[in-house]
Amino acid sequence: MGKKEIADYTQNRELSWLRFNERVLEEARDESVPLMERMKFVAIFTSNLDEFFMIRVGSLCDMAAVDDNKTDSKSGMTPSQQLEAIYSAVAPLYKERDRTYAELKRQLTPYGVCGLGFKELEQSEKKYVKKYFKEQVLPVLSPQIVDSNHPFPHLLNKEIYVVATLKKGSKVMIGVVPVPQYISDILYLPGHDVRYIRMEKVIMEYLELVFDQYQVSDKNYICVTRNADVSPDDEAFADNEDFRNIMQETLNKRRRMAVVRLETAHTLSKEMEKYFCDRFNITPECIFRTKMPMKLGFIFAIADKLPESMKRALIHEPFTPQPPAMLSEGNVMAQVKRRDVLLSFPYESMDPFLQMIREASTDPDVLTIKITIYRLAKKARLVEYLCAAAENGKEVTVLIELRARFDEQNNIEWSERMEEAGCRVIYGFEGYKVHSKICLITYRSKNTIRYITQIGTGNYNEKTAKMYTDFSLLTGDQEIGEDAAVFFKNMSIANLNGTYRHLIVSPSSLKQKVLELMDEEIAKGSGGRILMKMNSVTDIDFIHKVAEASRAGVKIDLIVRGICCILPGIPGETENLRVTSIVGRYLEHPRVFVFGNGPDAKVYIGSADMMTRNTEKRVEVACPVYDTEIKKRLLHCLKVMLSDNLKAREMAPDGTYRKKTGGERPVDAQAVFMKEAQNAKRPSDRPARREKNGLLGRVMGWLGKRR
Repeated sequence: MGKKEIADYTQNRELSWLRFNERVLEEARDESVPLMERMKFVAIFTSNLDEFFMIRVGSLCDMAAVDDNKTDSKSGMTPSQQLEAIYSAVAPLYKERDRTYAELKRQLTPYGVCGLGFKELEQSEKKYVKKYFKEQVLPVLSPQIVDSNHPFPHLLNKEIYVVATLKKGSKVMIGVVPVPQYISDILYLPGHDVRYIRMEKVIMEYLELVFDQYQVSDKNYICVTRNADVSPDDEAFADNEDFRNIMQETLNKRRRMAVVRLETAHTLSKEMEKYFCDRFNITPECIFRTKMPMKLGFIFAIADKLPESMKRALIHEPFTPQPPAMLSEGNVMAQVKRRDVLLSFPYESMDPFLQMIREASTDPDVLTIKITIYRLAKKARLVEYLCAAAENGKEVTVLIELRARFDEQNNIEWSERMEEAGCRVIYGFEGYKVHSKICLITYRSKNTIRYITQIGTGNYNEKTAKMYTDFSLLTGDQEIGEDAAVFFKNMSIANLNGTYRHLIVSPSSLKQKVLELMDEEIAKGSGGRILMKMNSVTDIDFIHKVAEASRAGVKIDLIVRGICCILPGIPGETENLRVTSIVGRYLEHPRVFVFGNGPDAKVYIGSADMMTRNTEKRVEVACPVYDTEIKKRLLHCLKVMLSDNLKAREMAPDGTYRKKTGGERPVDAQAVFMKEAQNAKRPSDRPARREKNGLLGRVMGWLGKRR
């Protein structure tokens, strides 16, 4: 295949992502999902779209400005052509979202959950709102006029502004009122029901009180989305400058970036449209009218505010992460020394991992704790335990990624806290994000250095561990521990090209190893089997290898939550490929790679998606799974996901998704895993079954069966 030739089994990354987000909106229309949960999916769709514009559209705008002749390797489109296709594809999504939101609002009204416009308020409520506005809101507003003496203000990214045309005699100008960030997005109305009105509507209603010297017309509220794709790698690195300072400057710069989208509540007049297009240097295609709120974070607060009697009807029955099936009560380190353990979030609790770090912080035999951190919760027990370990004289090394997008400030603050406690904090590499999830505990046993290693598919974030599905492997395998020790040594001396016996690490060996393992299956022809679960697929080398495997007769299943740039079912190319996407109660997040079937199948878990940024521009770690029982468990999980016919969708050859059909009974994979976690029997003290080449028996036979 020629270098510039575009394969007919690939699709544009951005359009693939928009189809995934449309799938999220589809979940908001699923009548089997409780109403407030459906409304949350509208909020998730909106948040996803916001980030898409800030990052992906922002990046394409930069590319179009620098070199608009450069074409996308999957679609042959230039940046400008991609932008045109994106804006065209987003317009109908806005209309579908507005319809979905309006329908959900209507269905919530009988339950007393009412988001109201000013005209819908009862007379007593109008009095309450006006009094609140005069006493609590008006005194803190910062209105501005725009004329020859007053320049147009800088509008902050994703903040709402009430705007209007102002007249005073023959003079015409624009009035702008920021909705203050430090007051609530909504005003709850008195009474037992959850009745509320959004703050921008309140301000817009009483705009005449704000601009009391003017005639007010054309009232509207708007919100700009700015390019947030700021890379600190582009900054000049002074020899002695603290990297934290560079990141702080980057965050400040992000607030001033170019506008890539303008949202309005009402249709703009032609004059106002031209004014904003000129002001923000955008075209009319970048302007989207929405009949629903531009910020929906308040939906989650409303769900929490519901009375208990109403919650049962409107939200999911609460699920508490269960004690892990592979651990008994007691010392976690002692159990991991005897046998490997797999934790499955959010079905099982993250607490045992945290308990293991706490145990290590006080264990006199523990010498060092080393860990890579990408995202943390606002409140993180992990940090407290690492700090305690340092204060107890352990050597604690933390490689924290300050460039975890939108978590930069949080990570800056945590890095300072850990340094103060005596942890050794390092920041990774210029040009390469450290996205791996690996932790190494080194301890002394009878004058011998020993290791416990943890490798995960998700972040050490105690909040998202209850919302994202992920796997975490705890192993006392000494060879894996030795690899992990070499990995941390390499990270400390900025060596990206280390060699390892078991771990596969990007950017040096992960993609190369995955392609080699795929070649092994290709050599088997129709007897080959590849099964991989991840979040996104964009790496062109991987995509071509999948097509090659399909042409060789290998049965391939890719379980891909989001972007997938390879199309299944293309005659003569990807006929043996099936792509499944699952969107459900929890965010699907694990990365699991399986090559082969039967007793010789090779299974890995890790932090990397098959995206070029992960395989070539990030430090990622994947680890082989050798424990027989854990292999069986992972394969069981994948089998259940492939059997899902409620929340799973299958990708069609045109890149759209269709609901799966067939199956003897309805299967919701996430519901199955919740039930299994609740019914699991914990071990008393089972013997270790860690095997590098042991037989798995019939339990793995299903890998060779398809459809």
